[in-house]
Amino acid sequence: MNTRRLWIILLVIALLTPLGLWLPARLGARGAWGEWAAEDLGKMVGFVPPRLAHLAGLWKAPAPDYAPPGWEGRPLAAQSAAYIVSALVGVAVCAGAMLLLSRYLVRRQEKRAP
Repeated sequence: MNTRRLWIILLVIALLTPLGLWLPARLGARGAWGEWAAEDLGKMVGFVPPRLAHLAGLWKAPAPDYAPPGWEGRPLAAQSAAYIVSALVGVAVCAGAMLLLSRYLVRRQEKRAP
């Protein structure tokens, strides 16, 4: 697969991320599947696994709900735009990390070569 096709696929996936907002809203679901807080899981199944409760507060996301704080009540279009921006930032961070890692590994390999 060439690089251009990969970037196009990643862009399309980023543009589709608002489906995680639209589908639960249209289907009357509580939220996106698998993105439950420990408390939500406890309400759904009747208990919170002890290790999950212990680890729940370990990580605080830099952009909870993929948007700036306080955006929960904004219109679906604004939240969708925040989802897309969040996806694009995530792709850029991952691509940058992979670029830096690949450059490091290539230079390391070049130093080892006789």
